[in-house]
Amino acid sequence: MSELASTGIEATRRRLTGKQADTVDRLTAAAVDVLSREGYSGTTIRLVAAAAGVGTATAYTYFSSKEHLISEVFWRRLIAAPHLEAPDADPATRVVAVLRQISLLVADEPALASAVSAALLGDDPDVQHLRVRIGIEIHNRLAAALGSRDPKRLSMLELLYAGALLQGGMGLLSYQEVADLLEISARQLLADPGNGS
Repeated sequence: MSELASTGIEATRRRLTGKQADTVDRLTAAAVDVLSREGYSGTTIRLVAAAAGVGTATAYTYFSSKEHLISEVFWRRLIAAPHLEAPDADPATRVVAVLRQISLLVADEPALASAVSAALLGDDPDVQHLRVRIGIEIHNRLAAALGSRDPKRLSMLELLYAGALLQGGMGLLSYQEVADLLEISARQLLADPGNGS
């Protein structure tokens, strides 16, 4: 079993046995490989299943669409990323660290990065479910980093993150530029006392 499966990460459609978790791990790893070769438009569940050494029908028992599979890859990377601990740092520094970590999760893999943006915008119910889980995880990490009950600033930080990542996914900015722009924006937002609740 992979490190991800052993930490309790499950596919979104069902609870998994050890063997099933291994199959899902193989499918998510194969998805990254296929995306790097074929790009988003050329990636199919059939190609990913073949690369993972499983049947197409088996792959569809875990993932309803390629968008679901790609969203699952991002979800697994996000949930596996360690929570940043910096209790002595100021809130702006903690928030910037969280935003950088999340925005750079797929920065070194351009095909995956653009595929994640496209996949997360899909209307597949399984993607919608993952989108909610991803949003909650990012919300919780930003709230912990902010360290205060400041819903207005927290909402603004979430909007900054979503907009910046969309720009990265569309290829308008590199993911390093996204991280840098998020840092500048977050520091300005958190330094401005007029934006508090």
